[in-house]
Amino acid sequence: MLKIAEERIDILFRMADREFSANPHRSHRYTELARNIAMKYRVRIPREWRRRFCRKCYSFLKPGANCTVRIADGKVNFRCHECGHIMRFPYIREKKDRRRNKIESHTTKEGTDEQITVGAHNKCGESQSDR
Repeated sequence: MLKIAEERIDILFRMADREFSANPHRSHRYTELARNIAMKYRVRIPREWRRRFCRKCYSFLKPGANCTVRIADGKVNFRCHECGHIMRFPYIREKKDRRRNKIESHTTKEGTDEQITVGAHNKCGESQSDR
């Protein structure tokens, strides 16, 4: 039953996304139905859809149409134009991924597939295997 509920939630949110430009009230209703299914079967709404509806008025949010998205102080701020509610989500995971990719690109030697091990040397410059 849980797998069916998760699939139905995903279908409803995709339908809400497609239907928003033609009929926003119908997309708000799809969001409400998806939320009710999640509560009934105690299933989490997927992360990709969790940020797409207002936590106060439960309307489907489409950036640029009925919500504003801003990045400030390490947070992503969504402002609903229906009720004025501001939702703040941390931007830490995205920063960590970007930092990790940057470190990985610097630790790879140019022209080879060989990885440089970070932290293999101590402060004096001698490797740990030389001891």
